[in-house]
Amino acid sequence: MKILVTAKRVEDPESKIKVKPDGTGIVQEGLKYKINPFDEIAVEEGLRLVAKHTGEVVVVSIGGKEVQEQLRHALAMGATRAVWVNHTGALDQLGIAGLLQKVVEKEKPDMVVLGKQSIDDDQNQVGQYLAEFLGWSQATFASKVESLESEQEKNKVPALQVGADGKTVRVVREVDNGLATLECALPAVVTTDLRLNLPRYASLPGIMKAKSKPIEELTPQKLGVDVTPKIQVVKMSSPPPRKAGIKVPDVAGLVDKLRNEAKVV
Repeated sequence: MKILVTAKRVEDPESKIKVKPDGTGIVQEGLKYKINPFDEIAVEEGLRLVAKHTGEVVVVSIGGKEVQEQLRHALAMGATRAVWVNHTGALDQLGIAGLLQKVVEKEKPDMVVLGKQSIDDDQNQVGQYLAEFLGWSQATFASKVESLESEQEKNKVPALQVGADGKTVRVVREVDNGLATLECALPAVVTTDLRLNLPRYASLPGIMKAKSKPIEELTPQKLGVDVTPKIQVVKMSSPPPRKAGIKVPDVAGLVDKLRNEAKVV
């Protein structure tokens, strides 16, 4: 079984994000970066699936040379090899999905597993676009039946269940009134939610091995994809400063504030 997973480079959520004075973006100096947490979960799930069914995990990232750091991280976790789409310009979700489509058509995986969204733009669109472009079945927000403290999780049992014939995948996803279980024909696109698994730490031997694992370089031109953005960010701005909280003497005072000042009751 071949699993293709994504590894987007995003700002470390522990970093303090500042918007540029002219609103054209964020201040890059001093920022730390890491693999998108939802993608890291996708890498972990891909590794568990190939551990059970044999095969390989191929990790892909799009960006400048710096995204190789996130590819090496996924390789250190255990991914077999990596694909780097070298592109430094602006991209929108359609462009990203178009590039991933061409990588998928080249690699011909049995399944694509990617984060449901990236934490820097929270768009939650690429997985759905990719499934549409490929004409594949899709299951979004894959979650887990057992808790993350369960024996299954401790033993790294995959939450995505591939059928005995290798032609279907069963996916549990959270919905408003509980859990829903989908069964999709393979190949399929699956997006991962936070409650799917606990990603492993990259071991020191894994980090050393990752240095010699291959990274194939591609470009939008080689893939034949026009990535001219159809969506442009006009301006960015910081959220308004949060007002200081207050203490109320009793419940009646709280209700009065909610009714007469916040006007929410």
